[in-house]
Amino acid sequence: MKNKKADLKYMIGFFYLPEMKYACTLTFFLLHLFVYCQTNTDLFLVDIQKPNDQLEFVNAINISNNEGYDNQPSFYDNHTVLFASTRNEQTDVAKYDIISKNSTWLNDTKIGSEYSPTKVPNKEAFSSIRLDTTGLQRLYSYDSENGNSTELIKDLKIGYHLWYAPDMLIATVLIENRMDLIVINLKDNLHQTVYEKVGRSLHKIPNSKLISFVMIGDKTNVLMSYDIESGEAKKIINLTPKSQDVCWLNDGTLLTGYGKTLLKFNPKTDENWNNIAHFTNKNINNISRMAANSDNSKLVLVAEESPEYIVQKQVETFNSGNLDAFVSCYSENVLVRRFPNDTISLGKKRMKAGYERFFSKNPNSKVKVLKRIILNNTVIDEELATVSGKSHKQVAIYEVANGRISSMTFIHDNPTKTDVEKVVQDQLDAYNARDIESFSNTYSDDVKVYNFPNELRFEGINKMREQYGPFFESTPDLHCEIKNRMIIGNKIIDEELVTMDGNNFSAIAIYEIENGKIVKVTFVR
Repeated sequence: MKNKKADLKYMIGFFYLPEMKYACTLTFFLLHLFVYCQTNTDLFLVDIQKPNDQLEFVNAINISNNEGYDNQPSFYDNHTVLFASTRNEQTDVAKYDIISKNSTWLNDTKIGSEYSPTKVPNKEAFSSIRLDTTGLQRLYSYDSENGNSTELIKDLKIGYHLWYAPDMLIATVLIENRMDLIVINLKDNLHQTVYEKVGRSLHKIPNSKLISFVMIGDKTNVLMSYDIESGEAKKIINLTPKSQDVCWLNDGTLLTGYGKTLLKFNPKTDENWNNIAHFTNKNINNISRMAANSDNSKLVLVAEESPEYIVQKQVETFNSGNLDAFVSCYSENVLVRRFPNDTISLGKKRMKAGYERFFSKNPNSKVKVLKRIILNNTVIDEELATVSGKSHKQVAIYEVANGRISSMTFIHDNPTKTDVEKVVQDQLDAYNARDIESFSNTYSDDVKVYNFPNELRFEGINKMREQYGPFFESTPDLHCEIKNRMIIGNKIIDEELVTMDGNNFSAIAIYEIENGKIVKVTFVR
């Protein structure tokens, strides 16, 4: 018999929560952007503890504390972290001493920027990719004491590299719109391409002669092992959505990031990725690169600024009239629209021109945030905007990606005589009572249900009954609590905490009411 609860796919309250699936489509970006697209990221140092042989990751502290790009960490020794960091509009190599808790710049190259600093075996030196202002991209070795550099390879545009031995490098090389895996013999000045279309993560596999690399697939990225001697490559595991970064621990455990969560996989004992740690720190988001020190007592991870921080920054820069700082909070292809999907402008350049005219005509405009809802990478603000001495209420839905606001959707206050809150509250009360008749009566016959901004999921009251009737019957602990509510015109935006089958879920729903009935619901994921 067909499972009706499974059909709902975790539709909770009025929100669709997709099941976590680790094998999913990943977009393959142009690789020069892939390597050097700089977002506002920070480095966090985490203690690795093993009480009762169970891994724990605790005491996360920000060790970069720098506006801009801080990324690509590696350990120079057991207590020193190397990383790429932005200053004066270029990227240089810095180090952080875990014992003294001090950071130091290691170079100051005027003609270019350095990336991916890595300890050179058997030398007091590190290697790094240098991207010159002329566009030349090469791998250099730097003396750790005086910063003097030596070009290591003259004819390859290396993206990422791994020291396999003092005279052997594993590297990814930029070829047209992809990266290829190359084995480089420095002693004989020879190199060989062993795999095409690979990602950025290169590692030695502990207690073996193998290395791991990422195979970029059309639908799924795959972590592979490679035997330098035999040339044999084998699949290890599919990678998680939107990630190609891993870290090996000494016991053969793999770590990867998924949002604010660390996942682990041990090829010897596990069949799939498993949650191992979740960071509640609001500034740890979209974990990407990671590195562990030699005794596995410390982990350094890269995380993006919180969506809330980015949105709040654009509010403050708007209020100060700082156009450049305001626009810097947005992505190059930022989309501005009226709810749900009416485009106002596309692209930062056009947006900047529009706000430049706006600021010149309305120099004292202000926005005050009245309420705020945050779910994953979405921030919804109820705002009081004051322009030319007149105030009006609006709601702005911000979507944040890669450390920038990628879309901004406005809902304006259109007055209505209907008591819209009573309609939605009646719906909520019926939901908590699992009363399908009373629940259905709050909706119009032609109700439509969408995913934000405008993806139709289903329509019609009969379809709703079909979905929710069996769900109510089979979920005795079902309950929805309103954590935050915004009312604007004929629309209500609810932040919900839903209990179902012993688990709690956060949810956001936008209800639209006409003639005393809910005619449309939009889920914001």
